[in-house]
Amino acid sequence: MPAKDAFHNAMRSALMKQGWTITHDPLSIEFEDVPLYVDIGAERLFAAERGRDKIAVEVKSFLSDSAISEFHTALGQFLNYRMALSELEPDRILYLAIPKDAYESFFIRRFAQKAIAINSLRLIVYNPELEDIVQWQ
Repeated sequence: MPAKDAFHNAMRSALMKQGWTITHDPLSIEFEDVPLYVDIGAERLFAAERGRDKIAVEVKSFLSDSAISEFHTALGQFLNYRMALSELEPDRILYLAIPKDAYESFFIRRFAQKAIAINSLRLIVYNPELEDIVQWQ
């Protein structure tokens, strides 16, 4: 099982503050003979118990000196996880969680915005110090 990201617990707390129940930590999925581990699985009741929203969240810290290198890794993981989830849990929506500082310094650039659009990335922007979600995108 992979190591948890530096801001993993901050993201868990931020999700719970918004009414999400953590159901998996990590969310373990196996696509044929390939084991995959998405950082967090969560769900939330909606519309008077008519159903549940189900999400999977891959948490990233972007603490290294190379934002582009971390972005390449995160994008690759996101695409692989989304492909596996589309077959195994098609009702679960995958998000990439990134800290507010990384969003403001890298993800607002045209390169990142173009990659986000082309690959249909869903983002959660979070503040790790306050353990709050700033934006869902």
